[in-house]
Amino acid sequence: QVQLVESGGGLVQAGGSLRLSCAASGRPFRSSDMGWFRQTPGKERESVAAINWSGDFTYYADSVKGRFTISRDNAKNTVYLQMNSLKPEDTAVYYCAAETARSLTPGQALGVSSIDYWGQGTQVTVSS
Repeated sequence: QVQLVESGGGLVQAGGSLRLSCAASGRPFRSSDMGWFRQTPGKERESVAAINWSGDFTYYADSVKGRFTISRDNAKNTVYLQMNSLKPEDTAVYYCAAETARSLTPGQALGVSSIDYWGQGTQVTVSS
């Protein structure tokens, strides 16, 4: 069992930065691929970034490449999403996610259907 708690969301002006954190409890964290997803009203949840269990490789959606960075600290059971050069279209609820099957491969996103555990979500609002 893994419990995920996000923090770090908020309101920021366009061009600003935020750092999301996801604290995990439960032993499977260190052997789980981790990801960040986001969702806006009326739209499907989409994968933003992912990192494999050992931190060897990552995935980014084209819309955030070069602006967002995912990282993890297995000693602290925490995964981060550094978001720079934020745009109004980045406004969404951001969810932390864990996938225990370790199916993430380089260049591929984590699928919503493959996720075993979700956080409660944190709101990110970027004003223009």
